[in-house]
Amino acid sequence: MCRFVIYKGTKPVKLSHLLTRPAHSIINQAFDSRLRLDLRRPINGDGFGVGTWYDCVPDEELGRQPCIFTSVTPAWNNVNLTRLAEKIKSPLVFAHVRATTAGSLSLDNCHPFIYNTLMFMHNGGIAEFQKIKRKIQALLSDEIFAVVQGNTDSEWAFALYLSMLPDVNASRFSPEVLKKAMLDTIACFNKLARDADITEPSLMNFCITDGTTVVATRYISSKYDAAASLWFSSGTSFSEYADGGHYRMSKCDKRENIIMIASEPLTFEKADWMEIRTNTLIVVTPRMNLLQIPIIDEFHVPATDPASFNRATEFAAEKGLLSPRHPPEENLKLPTS
Repeated sequence: MCRFVIYKGTKPVKLSHLLTRPAHSIINQAFDSRLRLDLRRPINGDGFGVGTWYDCVPDEELGRQPCIFTSVTPAWNNVNLTRLAEKIKSPLVFAHVRATTAGSLSLDNCHPFIYNTLMFMHNGGIAEFQKIKRKIQALLSDEIFAVVQGNTDSEWAFALYLSMLPDVNASRFSPEVLKKAMLDTIACFNKLARDADITEPSLMNFCITDGTTVVATRYISSKYDAAASLWFSSGTSFSEYADGGHYRMSKCDKRENIIMIASEPLTFEKADWMEIRTNTLIVVTPRMNLLQIPIIDEFHVPATDPASFNRATEFAAEKGLLSPRHPPEENLKLPTS
């Protein structure tokens, strides 16, 4: 079960406030995922990755590409990550901890994946991927085929996404272009699965950014099952309010200075986080607007249909990819002093 978190803010955040300091930071989730349902893989120890955006720094030498730091060591046991997290700030951060389900344990298989100004992560899995891998490869140009360095379904999903862009080498993309490419990627996977008679659902929680826009999905190719968990939080500041790494999102006015999207909430403040509905696309615009858009396809269930609230959780839970809507109270208690 992988976990990822996205931070986008009007001001840079120090990485330690996302990765190491919070009591339920993404690194702590890697070995202490209190909302985890699947105990067969109790830790995310198969590598990690952090991608940061340096475009906020007025230094042409840094260029416009994101910088990523990946390692195959467990995230909680990497002293270099702890050191760097205290010294690096960025207004846009992608972070991912990995539990291997497809692909070997190697740096090439650690998320995020990048191409020029684009950065991509995935939580989930493409069902019976080997049946459609060659079909995917045949859809790619030579340029995009050469982008893939590892052997995960996630990186090939990124390559397929790149193939959906009208100009893959552009430095910036409109939110509409990134959104359309995401929908086209999901539709292509669904068609390939139908053509190959694959009946098991695919879990496609994808996220992409070009440094100004973020597009993410909570999606499963099923009308009856819940997708891998995904949450969001927004406000004006994200800070520690009690010893022991207890953070909360504050909302001082109507502005959204910070938007976070995460597989699992980074805090135990239930009021800070909203669950994203299954089969929804999320867009965070350059102006910090957050849009939630239902994905209308053969697996769409209208919000007015009671079934949209009662999707079965067994499939995603079996894969270790679902957090309960209402975590047990004993997991949420904070210290009284």
